[in-house]
Amino acid sequence: MGFIEKIKERAKQEKKKIVLPESEDRRVLEAAAQILSEDIADLIIIGSEEAVKKNGEGLDLSKAVFVDPATYEKTQIYIDKVVELRAKKGMTPEKAKETILNDYTYYGVMMVKMGDADGLVSGACHSTANTLRPCLQILKTKPGTKLVSAFFVMSVPDCAYGEDGVFVFGDCGLNQNPNPEELAAIAGASAESFAMLVGKEPKVAMLSHSSMGSAKHADVDKVVEATKIAKEEYPELALDGELQLDAAIVPDIGASKAPESKVAGQANVLIFPDLDAGNIGYKLVQRLAKAEAYGPMTQGIAAPVNDLSRGCSAEDIIGVVAITAVQAQNQ
Repeated sequence: MGFIEKIKERAKQEKKKIVLPESEDRRVLEAAAQILSEDIADLIIIGSEEAVKKNGEGLDLSKAVFVDPATYEKTQIYIDKVVELRAKKGMTPEKAKETILNDYTYYGVMMVKMGDADGLVSGACHSTANTLRPCLQILKTKPGTKLVSAFFVMSVPDCAYGEDGVFVFGDCGLNQNPNPEELAAIAGASAESFAMLVGKEPKVAMLSHSSMGSAKHADVDKVVEATKIAKEEYPELALDGELQLDAAIVPDIGASKAPESKVAGQANVLIFPDLDAGNIGYKLVQRLAKAEAYGPMTQGIAAPVNDLSRGCSAEDIIGVVAITAVQAQNQ
């Protein structure tokens, strides 16, 4: 059984309510129909039932709950709560009403905040900023969180590396150029996400164009410092760096380039030095290796809210919803 099938089975054991605010996107509705058919999660679809059914013509969405912000009985409660939470930022009742009636992601986040849903998945037709802004404003961060970051779960077919081809890549979706402290925090959070979702020991590689001092540059220095901080912050983790990608995942190259490392050649959590490297890296693996790429998943927010790539397929959305449900189980 592959990674995502295992996640689906876990999601089915304790079904969670997941909000889908992008009811105008056919891919989202195709995914919703399949999720409901497989009984992976209970779904709340935001939009008028008539409009959603028109957009989803030919799809069985009968098991979904439809919430139309214009008529839903709790809309005023959500408006009042937004005013309360954002009063210091100058939020007025009029502005709150305009915001949540016109931004369905914001509305869905309020449903999560108020306990009417367990998680949210958005981003098929909206930017990462549009998905995450209301989360950071309303849900805030988990206690003890140093940094909200994003990761992808990559499942590579016929791959001997990682955990039977499964990796966590971080940060590939949010933090543009993390400093050493932030990079260390991303490493710790990504390792935790890997352990929770994959159920195996995370082995974390701090990636660079250098392996153990083979190159000298300020970019390398950043990863070296991040590795030092991460080892101090998370002494229980199998974590090492700086490592080139091949030294991180290929056993014989790891043994050659970093013979003293207990992570080299065995890494299953790959921490990229910046967003350029992370975004390019995950898309290369996704497209050239025909890997399944689930994310960008968020870590560090007080409730599970996850982003989608705008290039996602309906199958990608199904996977992200299942992962979101499992995250909700572990809140």
